[in-house]
Amino acid sequence: MLTINTKSRTKLLFLRNRESIFYSQFSILFLFVLLFTFNLQGQTSSFFKKADTLNIKRRNVVAITETTLAIGALIGLDKLWYSEYPRSNFQFINDNNQWKQMDKMGHFMTSYVVGKAGMDVLDWAGVSKKNQLIYGATLGFTFLTAVEILDGFSKKWGASWGDIIANASGTGLLIGQELLWNEQRIQLKYSFHQTKFAKIRPNTLGENFLQQALKDYNGQTYWLSANIWSFNKEGNFPKWLNLAFGYGAEGMLYGKSNPNNQLFQDPYRQFYLSLDVDLTKIKTNSKFLKTLFSTINFIKIPAPTLEYNSKGNFKFHFLYF
Repeated sequence: MLTINTKSRTKLLFLRNRESIFYSQFSILFLFVLLFTFNLQGQTSSFFKKADTLNIKRRNVVAITETTLAIGALIGLDKLWYSEYPRSNFQFINDNNQWKQMDKMGHFMTSYVVGKAGMDVLDWAGVSKKNQLIYGATLGFTFLTAVEILDGFSKKWGASWGDIIANASGTGLLIGQELLWNEQRIQLKYSFHQTKFAKIRPNTLGENFLQQALKDYNGQTYWLSANIWSFNKEGNFPKWLNLAFGYGAEGMLYGKSNPNNQLFQDPYRQFYLSLDVDLTKIKTNSKFLKTLFSTINFIKIPAPTLEYNSKGNFKFHFLYF
């Protein structure tokens, strides 16, 4: 049985309390954004309608909002998180062998999704496609690189080349498709289900559903979701139907190799084949629904799924989350 001294217990309690503060602040900010959005919708029915030409007021609002949120988030991280640990000269670390690379998949997807959102809001403001790619699609990579720099000056962590490459790959997938097809035929998506492992290490893998969705790599799956109709527009496939290829891993209590990782089973990789829905291709006359579908389209829709894992086993899930 593991024993934790008083000093360690105090530190763990502090970290849990600080996480609760972060989640509370995030929830308040999210609620504020929702209320602000609905308030503007009530004032003008054209709020969700994309500008046909450059709307300078919208563009300025987007630029100021993104800059303020990004700077605020970085200052908050530095003051509330990194300041609690010793500083160092800038350093790199090699953490590419941890968590079966699930953390890298998280960076890959985050860079893509944030960049896609950056493009969408600039498109809403009527900004040209060229500037959408320059200033919007790179938003995820820019922000995550700034966080990586904070890691680099922390003695406890250090910047990770693997993270930077994953960030660049997500942005590259986004920009590459826009340049090649002028659309996102292959999208990065995410799904999550709770696992038994979080209960064993709640401080690391999460104490509740929201924390676990962000921290428990055992329950996360990352997907390449390809729209079938986009590759065969003369065919009879529904425009909203996607074919998705997923990657996950299970059995991990620690990032690095650790005897306790084998408490239940050896960690292993999982590969998935499933169906999905491109919500942005569902026909609706509601501008609000179009905005909502575009916003949540990074979530993989539960569907029948075939799994193959690195232990050599196949498994069919009637409905996989």
